[in-house]
Amino acid sequence: MLDRPLLPHHRLLAFGVAKDLLIAVRGARIRDSHLRDQVLRAAQSACLNCAEGAARATRSDKARAFTIARGEAVEAAAGVEIAAACGTALQDDADRVAVIADRLVAPLTRLIR
Repeated sequence: MLDRPLLPHHRLLAFGVAKDLLIAVRGARIRDSHLRDQVLRAAQSACLNCAEGAARATRSDKARAFTIARGEAVEAAAGVEIAAACGTALQDDADRVAVIADRLVAPLTRLIR
């Protein structure tokens, strides 16, 4: 038996990848505080919207939440890419985040359809 409940989002691969994205964004250590805050919020929102989509009952409600999650994931990746272009984050971190975001966008796109 698990120590915690198994909720709908725990069964969703995309939620696990979204958490990986959040960890990678946090690890990027963006030095621009405004951009860092915006990028972290986007990554957090990707996680939360994956969870929301997993818990929704109707196909259209699920699609709406997964669409938002996909947009937030891309925003988070773009933010780290922008930080690297501005010299306030490392390019290696931007590349790592982009790979994870790509791993997240693909299943979210399938969940939206």
